[in-house]
Amino acid sequence: MKIVIVGCGRTGAFLAGLLDSGGHDVTVVDLDRASFSHLAKDFKGTTLLGNGTDLDVLRQAGIDKTDAFITLTQGDNRNLMAAQVAKEIFGVKQVIAKVNDPIRANTYRLHGIQTFSRTTIIGTLLDAMPKNEAEVGEALVKKARAHESRLAETI
Repeated sequence: MKIVIVGCGRTGAFLAGLLDSGGHDVTVVDLDRASFSHLAKDFKGTTLLGNGTDLDVLRQAGIDKTDAFITLTQGDNRNLMAAQVAKEIFGVKQVIAKVNDPIRANTYRLHGIQTFSRTTIIGTLLDAMPKNEAEVGEALVKKARAHESRLAETI
């Protein structure tokens, strides 16, 4: 699968590593060259310096052949704009945007862009943990802790 990720902070780099190690063709776009230092040393994908809302940058990233587009920058506006460009202009089928504002996340989801809000995801998980609500996030926490252990082994 060809996947373009916009944003190479800790989350973008971690996801890029997971997808790359899973055999996917991954391209990561970021405005800051230093951000690519977050990527694992064995990352085999492509890095591209540029703005993920710029049509030419997205063309360079191979958006015309992309199966999934995921935008994970710090800014909701940039994430939503990049997601709209990928979906509406380039016709990417699977478009996912990180949106910190849960109300905006819901609004854009209603307009056909898959969104997630770490605000509500983490808040829901943290609400459930002290209550021992095992059905909320048990698999997520188990999987995340396995990833953390694996990451710690590489240091």
